[in-house]
Parts: sequence; C-alpha cells; structure tokens
Amino acid sequence: MRLFLSQSDMKTDLTYLKEMSGGNQALILEMIDIFKNQVVEFADGMEQHFLDKEYEKLGKLAHKAKSSISIMGLTELASQLKSLELMACAGNDVEKYPAIIEKFKIETTEAVSELDEVTKNLELYF
Repeated sequence: MRLFLSQSDMKTDLTYLKEMSGGNQALILEMIDIFKNQVVEFADGMEQHFLDKEYEKLGKLAHKAKSSISIMGLTELASQLKSLELMACAGNDVEKYPAIIEKFKIETTEAVSELDEVTKNLELYF
C-alpha cells in the first residue's frame, strides 16, 4: 500500500490551488488537468522556438508558462522562467536557454507524476 506524499516531500506546493479553488475538488481536478496538458505544449514550444532561433516567441511562451507553474507552487522554476522570458525577449545569454528548458521539462515531468498521485487520492490532499 502506497502512502501519500507529504507536502515536504513534494516538488509542487498546492497551497495556492487549494485557496483559489476554495477546496472545490472539481475545480482542482480541472486545474490539474489543464496544467498537465499545458506543460507538454509549453515544453515542446519552448524547445522548437529555441531551435528556430525565435527568441522573442520563446520569451513570450516562458511568460505564459510561468503563470501555470506558479499556480502549482513551483516557485523556483517560475523564477527561472521569468529569467528566460527577460533574456529571450532581449536576445541575451542564448547559451543559457537550453538548461532552463531542460529543467522545465524535468521538473514538470516530476510535477505531473506528483499530481497524478494527488488526483488518485484527492481527499488526502484537499
């Protein structure tokens, strides 16, 4: 029998999601589902914009991704996306983009796994 993850063991911090949803489990599930779909699109898009040297588009997408990431409490990643947004929109420090994009992919994959566990045992988390 698998024990639920304690908040201290989790990469995500669902405090804001809990507050903004008022504990409405249907809304929480919807927000988690949207997040899971968006992060895949964001990762693919950021990678493609980087490969195509479309840095301004990369910066705008990083800005958009930052909002979703923040809702799930991934504050360090949100901060790095803000840096990517500013660098990419200015076309600066291009050599730093791949590491941030890769970190985004790794951390959001881990977050999606956590959120899958949360949705299976929602009553334990909310």
